[in-house]
Amino acid sequence: MKKRCTIRAAFGACILKLLVCSGCGWAATTRAVTVAENFAANPLNHGWSVFGDTNLFHWNSAAQNLEVTWDSSHSNSYCYLPLGTILTRQDDFSIAFDLFLSDIAAGVDPSKASSFELAIGLFNIVDATNAGFFRAAHSPNLVEFDFFPDTGFGPTIWPSFWSTNSVLNYNGSSDYTILDLPVNVLLHIAMVYTATNRTLATSISTNGSSLGQVHNVKLSSSFTDFRVGPFAIESYSDAGQNPQYGGSLLAHGAIDNVLLTLPPAPVQGLSGGFSNNNWQVSFLSRTNWNYTLMRSTDFQSWTPVSISASGLGTNLTLIDTNALSGSVFYRVRAERQL
Repeated sequence: MKKRCTIRAAFGACILKLLVCSGCGWAATTRAVTVAENFAANPLNHGWSVFGDTNLFHWNSAAQNLEVTWDSSHSNSYCYLPLGTILTRQDDFSIAFDLFLSDIAAGVDPSKASSFELAIGLFNIVDATNAGFFRAAHSPNLVEFDFFPDTGFGPTIWPSFWSTNSVLNYNGSSDYTILDLPVNVLLHIAMVYTATNRTLATSISTNGSSLGQVHNVKLSSSFTDFRVGPFAIESYSDAGQNPQYGGSLLAHGAIDNVLLTLPPAPVQGLSGGFSNNNWQVSFLSRTNWNYTLMRSTDFQSWTPVSISASGLGTNLTLIDTNALSGSVFYRVRAERQL
């Protein structure tokens, strides 16, 4: 009897779904995964989505890039790509992209005359789309490249981490760099996070030459953790600020040649089938993840049918010892350990 099973990996607030037939799967690997996007085709047709004001993002078919307006007078708006995993401070990862700025200005709202950030990075989709998420007030679970145009304190590049409890990682003035981003110049920005030393290294180059040294940012001893998933181009609302220090932003530009390097997926090499009349699934697990086999008859209500097992970086088997007759569906829930 053929059954259809669903793998649904739940990453705290982030969810990935993948449908496969029992007995089918994909090649297991413990190597890093790369995700590349050159915008040769409309990104909305292959995995990307837009939240908020869709008019701020436009695929330019002729130039094959993503045109972006960062406008803080609008509601929080993102063009984002789900990555099928959740990253924490225990993971190595890297982010790279090309950025072309046509114009950028801060303090464009006279009532919010200070600077405000142009942002690109990783976020938590559930947090960032919550009505209570304000970049200037409450913004948990972020790993970003932030640029603040000059409004009297110098143009500032600040690769930043925000924790699950919405606290900015901060060691002092060495966390940010006074450095301007030129307009009408193609910039290549790369950020590499190394878990062993908890450090984010950022480089900015144009035509292969460094624009200037950007300070490395290290997670402070008091920083807890982050849970981030999708890659996003983020146009944040300037609402929720302290009126005394309010800032605003308007910028136009384009993003191209996104390249992400990520840890392997939490569920790899999946296979499923009957053994002694019990349905079971086997897959290559990862450490620091918990796994549970779930069952449904209608894709609406899901019931755990196995114990929760910790991944050890080896093959793991989850068994439904009370399989139902007829057509049923299965998924594996994968959750990051706290």
